[in-house]
Amino acid sequence: MNNKTELVRRLSLPLLVFYGIGTILGAGIYVLVGKVAGEAGFYTPFSFLLASLLAAFSAFSYAELASRFPRSAGEAIYIEEGFGIKKFSIAVGLMIVLVGIISVATLAHGFAGYLNVFFEIAEPVIVISIVLFVGLVCGWGISQSVMIASVMTIVEIIGLLIILYVGRDAFTLVPIKIPEMIPPLDASIWAGIFMGSFIAFYAYLGFEDIVNVAEEAIKPRINIPLAIIISLLVTTLFYVLISIVAILLMSPQDLAASSAPLAMIYETTTGKSPVVITIISLISVINGALIQVIMASRVLYGMSRRQWLPEKIGEVHKTTHTPLIATIIIICFVLFFALLFPLLSLAKITSFITLIIFMLINFALIKIKYSKGSHDGFSVPFWVPVVGGVSTLLFILYLSATLFI
Repeated sequence: MNNKTELVRRLSLPLLVFYGIGTILGAGIYVLVGKVAGEAGFYTPFSFLLASLLAAFSAFSYAELASRFPRSAGEAIYIEEGFGIKKFSIAVGLMIVLVGIISVATLAHGFAGYLNVFFEIAEPVIVISIVLFVGLVCGWGISQSVMIASVMTIVEIIGLLIILYVGRDAFTLVPIKIPEMIPPLDASIWAGIFMGSFIAFYAYLGFEDIVNVAEEAIKPRINIPLAIIISLLVTTLFYVLISIVAILLMSPQDLAASSAPLAMIYETTTGKSPVVITIISLISVINGALIQVIMASRVLYGMSRRQWLPEKIGEVHKTTHTPLIATIIIICFVLFFALLFPLLSLAKITSFITLIIFMLINFALIKIKYSKGSHDGFSVPFWVPVVGGVSTLLFILYLSATLFI
């Protein structure tokens, strides 16, 4: 059947911002703050700041590209516009899909860690159940999915505000401890900080997902860049504050050993059972997974509509106005990865692939700005993608030497 049903524009700027904040927060602070502390120790806030700086250059490059080319399968299209190599563009598009799939698999493990605070249930059972639930919500409809995600995002923010409130005594220690939080020129310490930043970088993933709902966004050339920038600013603020509370109130060893670090912080500081914060953490993780599935399915949809993948994959259901077949494909692969790999391995794989994609996106923008010049929409100075591409490349080379040599 030749399905001509199209996606519909229903996402306003506030919904896009909540979409971005929800996927960034859900992907990171609720699950990985302990793992970052295990690598960076007392310098965990510095690792988050370093990761945010690395992400910021790419975020601004994404913002300009989204303004120039507001279409689904954004990254694949940016690569095509920049380098003009179809096979390369397809490869990048599939890498984006893979990142989304592995991110959801990572979050499914995070969900299991928090749920086990309440119930002793076999992790595979939890993983399968949550992944299928997310798939059903994503297939329901974009308006419904993003509205649910927005409500969950508000709940996530409330959860982080609760942690900041119960851990407020930590901020009185900052003037005393801040000299100890600035790393010395010691190679072994910086190795831990860089590895912590590598893991923390995963916690910033999500701003780039906004570009892949461009065909469902209202005024995408304006609202997509704004949503990217606002989302990154808000989440960076939360990440730094939460990491300060975590590292000043808990030992890095205890944080690293916990599968539910924020619940542990709440219980330690209040002496109460972490029921509320655990429920909020569960909602946060579901939210991150929900948005990642939406993103990955839209990339498959966009690639199919450009005839880079079989036409059937890009079909939009007449009732739900969602790419249902693409969503089912994503869910099946998520289950495969979630049941095969542990959480930390999945996070590292995701971060490494994403760094490669960010590098390519920055270089694509350099080529586009050089060959096509300026445009009327959102634009960044030429040095922004240059710094973004080179810094990302250097980080990839460093991590390659650290992880694989």
